[in-house]
Amino acid sequence: MSYELLIKNGTVVDGTGAPRRLADVAVADGRIAEIGRINEGADKVIDASDLIVAPGFVDPHTHYDAQICWDPQVTCSSWHGVTSVVMGNCGVGLAPCKPEVHEIATLDLVNVEGIPARVLKSGITWDWESFPSYMDAAARRGCSLNLAFLAPLTPFRHYVMGEESMERAATERETKEIAALLAEAIEAGARGFSTTTGRQHVGYKGRPLACRLSSREELASYARVLKQLGKGVIEITLTQDFGNIADHEYELLDFLLTQSGRPVTWLAVFDRDDQPEASQRTLARADPLIKRGGIPQVACRPFVSEFSMRRAIAFVTFPSWKRAYNQPAEELRRLFAEPEFRAALASDIQRAGWDWEKVTVTEVANPELKACENRSIGQLARERGKAGHELEAMIELALEDNLEMWFSRPAFNINPERVGKLINDPRTLIGLSDGGAHVNMLCDAGYCTFLLGTWVREREAITLEYAIKRITSEPADFFGLKNRGRLIVGAAADITIFDYSTVGSPQRGEMRADLPGGGKRLVVPAHGVIHTIVNGTPIYEDSKYTGATPGQVIRW
Repeated sequence: MSYELLIKNGTVVDGTGAPRRLADVAVADGRIAEIGRINEGADKVIDASDLIVAPGFVDPHTHYDAQICWDPQVTCSSWHGVTSVVMGNCGVGLAPCKPEVHEIATLDLVNVEGIPARVLKSGITWDWESFPSYMDAAARRGCSLNLAFLAPLTPFRHYVMGEESMERAATERETKEIAALLAEAIEAGARGFSTTTGRQHVGYKGRPLACRLSSREELASYARVLKQLGKGVIEITLTQDFGNIADHEYELLDFLLTQSGRPVTWLAVFDRDDQPEASQRTLARADPLIKRGGIPQVACRPFVSEFSMRRAIAFVTFPSWKRAYNQPAEELRRLFAEPEFRAALASDIQRAGWDWEKVTVTEVANPELKACENRSIGQLARERGKAGHELEAMIELALEDNLEMWFSRPAFNINPERVGKLINDPRTLIGLSDGGAHVNMLCDAGYCTFLLGTWVREREAITLEYAIKRITSEPADFFGLKNRGRLIVGAAADITIFDYSTVGSPQRGEMRADLPGGGKRLVVPAHGVIHTIVNGTPIYEDSKYTGATPGQVIRW
């Protein structure tokens, strides 16, 4: 028998957690046909000597809902060996959407996911209205990766309620209409639905994201759609005090599990330097719900927020920042000149426990300020005679740079020992890449290669076999991606081949101006990913993009 593709001499780590082994992998009709010592020929042969052959990685938390309109390559995720992504997280998305309210959906993404408006206006194709037609449009367009869609609750409420969706709960009649649309989406192949309770999730015109106003009666109705259909999952941004779960949040998670009878994944459990016991305490408290399928997501990369005084996502939950939210540069300059505003913002920052020695200048536009780059605000404040008044020093620097200066602040997941425990804990799901979102502020889409390079090879904090299981079969199983996430005969031939000695990605990204409309974004390059195969077709060969678009819309 002659195969379409034969991968020879590789070290197979199959995604089940089983020990690695030397084996060949044969592919026919887009599926894995044989694993072992194979002597038959093939149309194409890849020599994987000294390389790891693994299932394609599955990213469970992305926001590529708009980006798939202009980027079939789905960067940065595809660079890092990811072959399947789950989109539509956090209750925000682009379908269903009536033509007359495109602006509302667009500005929800601008505010919640930090994607510039000019990028979205230039790049979104709007060749859909309903959620099923949105998935159909993605399938027609073609993509290098497999796409799995959650139905985000906000646009469904917009579709039925209009702008009142951002002001009140739905009536009984409206709830039935929204539930019917959700059922239509899930029957068409959506993986479930997503929502949020996050205060930071502020949408159109600075109003709460519409799904945040869903009543318990609404949520019960939407959850029962999954129970009635016997399929689907729920994703929810749940915790306000990162790393901790409050009583009302615990009760809401219990409620969603009970009403849906389906798995629920919730965000998030982070490690905190100011509360070093918080993450383990939260996992212990949530354990009864975890055993029922309420799985928390964790990140393996340090959470480092990039921000400017013009786009300060770092301040979005501060009461003082409400006056500055979405304001033009001139209004920001006026506010920054107000002693009362500065004092209120400084008070909020102090309560949040910021360490000014860890807040650094990352990029400046004014050449005269280049010496400030890669230095802490604490240092710069002392040099300016403003020790103890670091916020004033930061505002002064930003104004001197015409509000173009960018800063970074490591917020969570900084302690290696504690994060090592989180990524090894089987009660958690590794994810939180936010691929496609917060494009000027962070890029965690390289978490898979960071896990393999930093946590497996360099720190030896997790075994290679378990790490690969954590980013392949575990997310695939949770989201019902059948026949993916494992290298077994009959499974879809989604395969990532990497060099264990070099695989990895840097902790900080680099800025590139490659978005529609000339927009900039942070990207994180990958190292050591040699070949990536989706449904039996190589999309990267020798780390170079082939241009192939064999990805499928994965329907339930």
